[in-house]
Amino acid sequence: MKYRNLLFFLFLLVSSIDASSQDVSTFFDEADSFFSTYVSNGKVDYSAIYENPEPLNKVLAMAKDVSVPISEEKTYQAFWINAYNLSVIKGIISNYPIKSPLDKKGFFDKTTYELAGTRITLNDIENKKLRAKFNEPRFHFVLVCGALGCPPIIPKAYTPANLDKLLEKQTVKALNDPNFIQVKGNKVAFSEIFKWYKEDFIKNGSEIDFLNQYRKEKVSTDAKVTYYSYDWRLNNK
Repeated sequence: MKYRNLLFFLFLLVSSIDASSQDVSTFFDEADSFFSTYVSNGKVDYSAIYENPEPLNKVLAMAKDVSVPISEEKTYQAFWINAYNLSVIKGIISNYPIKSPLDKKGFFDKTTYELAGTRITLNDIENKKLRAKFNEPRFHFVLVCGALGCPPIIPKAYTPANLDKLLEKQTVKALNDPNFIQVKGNKVAFSEIFKWYKEDFIKNGSEIDFLNQYRKEKVSTDAKVTYYSYDWRLNNK
């Protein structure tokens, strides 16, 4: 009898793991379909989503019940990056039309979303689910806050298979963009992302040291560092 009970328990455990794996895989597929439909050239077609919110609501409904253990590191990170970007879009659509995410008080630190069995704010996704658990400054180039000052959103979902490649690609793209990193003579103006999250970028050297890991044209290590004002206008297509 004990042997049968053990087998039954193991069967339920394996079935649960398999169902969870299928759920997150389906979520990635639906997220990919959504982003490919409504995102292009780094911007989001909010008006089209506002007119037909069902695809967004569908993928976020899937995200409510997804269970991803942190031990599955790539799957965990990819899930929360997508969940963040989708929730930003949801927050904008819920208040549309708006000119900036900052038009809604508490957009990042008060409004909550039901994701992976918990209610959570955008700030908590970024700071508690991702930054607090991983030493990965490249997150800042894939988490898109809905503003033009953010690195551009991409027309696909992050998945365990493409995560490392896309983290690298988006970081290289941002740090070689003359609008994002503004170099003039011996001066370099960084996005305020580098000011707000400075500790993430100086763990192994200076901000310029971090920058030069990804730059094609290196910046002098003695260049004067400044920060330009963040552009909070909506990243509307």
